Amino acid sequence: MAKYKIAVLPGDGVGVDVTEAAMIVLDKIKLDAEYIYGDIGWEFWCKEGNPLPDRTVDLLKSTDCCLFAAITSKPRDEAAAELAPELKDKGLVYRSPIVGLRQLFDLHTNMRPCKAYQGNPLVYKEGIDLIVFRENTEGLYSGIEWHPVPENVRAAIDSHPNAKKFTDTSNEDMAVSLRLFTRKGCQRIVRAGFEYAKKHGRKTVTVIEKPNVIRETSGLMVREARKIAAEYPGIELWETNVDAMCMWLLKNPLDYDVLVSSNMFGDIISDLCGQLVGGLGFAASANIGDEYAVFEPTHGSAPKYAGQYKVNPMAMLLTVKLMLEWLDKKDSAQTLEQAIAAVIAEGKVRTYDMGGSNTTLEVAEAVAERL
Repeated sequence: MAKYKIAVLPGDGVGVDVTEAAMIVLDKIKLDAEYIYGDIGWEFWCKEGNPLPDRTVDLLKSTDCCLFAAITSKPRDEAAAELAPELKDKGLVYRSPIVGLRQLFDLHTNMRPCKAYQGNPLVYKEGIDLIVFRENTEGLYSGIEWHPVPENVRAAIDSHPNAKKFTDTSNEDMAVSLRLFTRKGCQRIVRAGFEYAKKHGRKTVTVIEKPNVIRETSGLMVREARKIAAEYPGIELWETNVDAMCMWLLKNPLDYDVLVSSNMFGDIISDLCGQLVGGLGFAASANIGDEYAVFEPTHGSAPKYAGQYKVNPMAMLLTVKLMLEWLDKKDSAQTLEQAIAAVIAEGKVRTYDMGGSNTTLEVAEAVAERL
């Protein structure tokens, strides 16, 4: 019997391509694992009205962790238009299945390393080595939204002194998305950043928010960060506004170590950091909870490239590295990262985004050979 049971969710588009690349490497590593494939994504929304079927949730509950690739997501009206005819007009509303997984399994910490590997022609500046900790279940991704606005919500809005300018706006002409923070959520993500810094010898943790304008939610995050920072002597807490941080990351990316932010700001900042080190083809992530984790590259499904084996699999291979670390297979993780770095540095096998002509699977095979 295998030591680990791992759910594999290829999802949509190029998710299938990069999953195949990941399995080439995992087979070479010979991880003692059983891989169980599951259903997720746009196909199941269209034909079943649920992009995250119950059977897939049951599968994940029976496994140690999940390797997830990519999904297609579309706005509400477009999603409704693509439902099978028999499912239309049944009140079904599309919701991102990966967001659903994060909340269902309380995967509160999203960790996104952004490292510039030597020899990568796409890096913004050599030596960049950032890691973003993004709160993963709250904020603007909490899914608490209204349109049109119900009367009880409207009453609460109207009771606020800043709502006077909306007096003449009807409920139908108003939409509300709730940015909800909890003290627990703020504490968990800040502490995750400091614990990582302590374990890996990082000197600073930068909390990225906007407390001068979004006073209550961003303010709560910053206040909790200051309390937690006092428990970690030798690690400096830096505070910055999200807009200024985007500028400073372009100006001085080598100045930063660990970055911590809320859900939406963290999503934006991590994409910026990903581009600094070569683009989303190199951007891996881990969604980590207290008892379960889902590992995913941060790129999308890129439908126009589906099945062409054209896209860069490095983000997926670096995601496998994060999964190995979480499974406490640190030697295998280190060996895999060394193999990835060697292929990048050698520069002989590259996908189109790096100026090469190799396929997704050829890159994976080159990494596997290095193992």
